[in-house]
This record gives sequence, C-alpha cells and structure tokens, in this order.
Amino acid sequence: MSPLVVLAGIATGILLGLFGSGGSIIAVPALLYLLHVGAKPAIAMSLGIVAVTASISAVDHWRRGNVKLPVAAVFGLWGVIGTYAGARLGVRVPASVQLALFALVMYLAAYKMLRPKPAPAGAPAADAPAPRQGRIALHGLAVGLLTGLVGVGGGFLIVPALVLLSGIPMKEAVGTSLAVVAAKSYAGFIGYLGAVEIDFLLMALFTGVAIAGSFAGAWLCRHLPAEVLKRGFAVFLVFVASYILLKSVL
Repeated sequence: MSPLVVLAGIATGILLGLFGSGGSIIAVPALLYLLHVGAKPAIAMSLGIVAVTASISAVDHWRRGNVKLPVAAVFGLWGVIGTYAGARLGVRVPASVQLALFALVMYLAAYKMLRPKPAPAGAPAADAPAPRQGRIALHGLAVGLLTGLVGVGGGFLIVPALVLLSGIPMKEAVGTSLAVVAAKSYAGFIGYLGAVEIDFLLMALFTGVAIAGSFAGAWLCRHLPAEVLKRGFAVFLVFVASYILLKSVL
C-alpha cells in the first residue's frame, strides 16, 4: 500500500478509537480515490474494516469500564429497527434533502456540545441516576430512523445521543458507541456479501493498519480530559457537516 493509504488507515482507526465514530468517512474516500475500488465494493469493504476495527477498540474500552453493555444492547436493537424504517422512508426523499438534514442535525449536536453549561447546585454528576432503558430505546429508535433516512453515519449520531439525551459521560459514550457501530457494521457487511466483489486481501491490509490507529485513538481517549474530548468531537462534527453540505451543494 502507498503511504497515503497507510495514513488513511491510521486516521480511520484513530477516529474510531478516539471518538467512537468517523471511520467510514476516511475509509470510503481512501478506497474510492486512492485505491480505485468501485463505489459499492468500497462501501462494503469499509463496513468490514470499521466492523473489525471498532470491535477491537470496543473490547479495549470495555476492559477499562467504558462500555455500557446493557445500553449498547438496547440502543443497538432499537437502532437497527429504526434504521430499517428510515431506509424505507429514505428511498422516497431526494438525496440532497437527506444530506442537508444530516448536516443540520450534526450542527445542532455540535452546538449543544460546545455550549457551556452552568455547574449544577445539587448532587455531583457521579450521583446522577442511570438513564432508563425505555429512554435509551426511544433514542436508539430515533437515531436509527435518522441514520437510515440519510444513509450515512452511525457514531456521529450515537455519541451525541448518548451524551446529550441519555446523560452518559463522554468516554463511556465513545466506548458504547463503538460496540453499537461494530454490530451495525457487521450487519451491513454481511448484507453485501455475495452481492458485490470484495478484495479480502486489500481489506485485511487496510484493517490491520486501522487497528493500529485505533489503539492510538484509545490511548488518546484515556489521557484527554472528558471536556476536551467532548469539544474536540463537536469541532469534528462541524467539519464533517460542512463537508457534507459542500458536497451536496456541488
């Protein structure tokens, strides 16, 4: 592989390990424009790359107590249901509208994450009650619906939903998001098997580089303060949303 592809693989892993999302936005363009893979095989291979890389990174986060398995299970199950419903709706919505909606949602999530919050006068955050399963299921359904509607992004919506709506700390939201992203990516990759031609050797090489990057991302996640991580993710959301808007307009 060329040095650019190695850098793309490392960037894919770092984004997944650090933010619990963002792998596909690097992997798909790298496969398309650097390795000249066809569009559908590139999407399928990126799902496989993200699935394996996110799984390994999720295990590393889980060993450090940053994955809420019950939340991941409930969010993931209802997210799959919502994604299917959103995809059925998405076939009737113009692509430009879908992408614009997705970008606006990311702008809103970034704004909420960047907006300073006054310190609570009552109990500290550690004593806050755990989010209810019904609430998490509702959030999973809503995020899945939007994910299926716009056709892109999983962690971009999962992490803000866990932080802003379900009240889960940022580092735990990253780890939990990785578990959900991995499950959804495996499902998507399996759906493409037999339907498109997949270069498994190339995918394995790219995945190996991405895995190395994911450990670097997980290390950064452990050593960065939660507030810095939260603001960094918000800035990343703004960047991706702006990119999507520019691409949809052009």
